Amino acid sequence: MSDLKKTDLDIDNKEFLHVDPLEDSYRESIAEAPGVVESIEKHKTALLVIDLQYLDAAPGFGVFADAEKSGVPKEAQEYYFKRLDHMVLPNVRKLQDKFRDLNMEVIHTRIMSMTQDGRERSAGHKRLNLHAAPGSKESEFLVEIAPKGDELIINKTASGVFNATNLEYILRNMGITGLFICGVYTNECVSTTVRDACDRGFYTTLINDACATVTPQLHNATIETIRDRYARVMTTEQAVNDIKEHAAT
Repeated sequence: MSDLKKTDLDIDNKEFLHVDPLEDSYRESIAEAPGVVESIEKHKTALLVIDLQYLDAAPGFGVFADAEKSGVPKEAQEYYFKRLDHMVLPNVRKLQDKFRDLNMEVIHTRIMSMTQDGRERSAGHKRLNLHAAPGSKESEFLVEIAPKGDELIINKTASGVFNATNLEYILRNMGITGLFICGVYTNECVSTTVRDACDRGFYTTLINDACATVTPQLHNATIETIRDRYARVMTTEQAVNDIKEHAAT
């Protein structure tokens, strides 16, 4: 039982309960840091596309192979797939095209085990029964945003790609200092990746309308938590204009 009494919650000026006192200092150091633009100018910013694959982003496969047993209500599934089809996938492709046009790195992550039975998966994925075996349909990327040429593909078996793979080592080897991040789910793998990237010192930008999860509330809450704390938050149009403005051809 907490020692906090009801009277202790009575605060004279309740406006301060709705004000973020650290907003300005975080924005200056995260969203407005000079290195954000410098990273783009030097082509040291990469596009990181998270888990847009049949396992978790296609009706009738993987997580949604049995819609009724997925644990996601019908209405939430309809919202999720409409957002993917009408907004996220077209926007991710726009971002990919812009990065490719400027010969900037496009990197893809997906959930895929090294073994057919997935025995090396994370404990969390085992508990969730989340598995995409090598060569399975679930491990394939959606056609609309599939990798091209020799673009990097990072396979993982946990929510956080930095925790579960050697992505940081690869990015350091290529001199990458900034990341534009998009994909699914906003509140899970995307959020974990953004936070971990920020903690590791990468200049991080989250593309709001190129991400999705199963409810608007989860998406919006995640965006507001991340905004200017762990990443800049932009729309696809803003991100493309940002790249156009600062990345020399």
